[in-house]
Amino acid sequence: MPRAVLNGTVLADSSRTVMVEGNHYFPAEDVRWDRLGASRMRTVCPWKGIAAYQHAIVDGETVRNVAWTYRRPLPFARRIRGHVAFSPWVAIEESDDEELSTVDTTDGHCT
Repeated sequence: MPRAVLNGTVLADSSRTVMVEGNHYFPAEDVRWDRLGASRMRTVCPWKGIAAYQHAIVDGETVRNVAWTYRRPLPFARRIRGHVAFSPWVAIEESDDEELSTVDTTDGHCT
């Protein structure tokens, strides 16, 4: 089962992630929101829409813009609505006993 781990702290844990462009998108209900705080950062992906970011708070330190979500994804990316992905400095640990959901990706890459 995939887990998002930053400096030994679990930020999310779910057997129901959705894979898009090599990123695990975790269902919002499986995210440790007590470890995340809102960021003002936004980015735009031409096929997913506008990403809103979150900071992580781990061991009293803030790691900026460590997670993102598409609150209103564009139609092609609708399967990631209500899901959260994490930046590359967050380790995604997987166990072999869970099957994952997947999403086909396009040639365009964005966070």
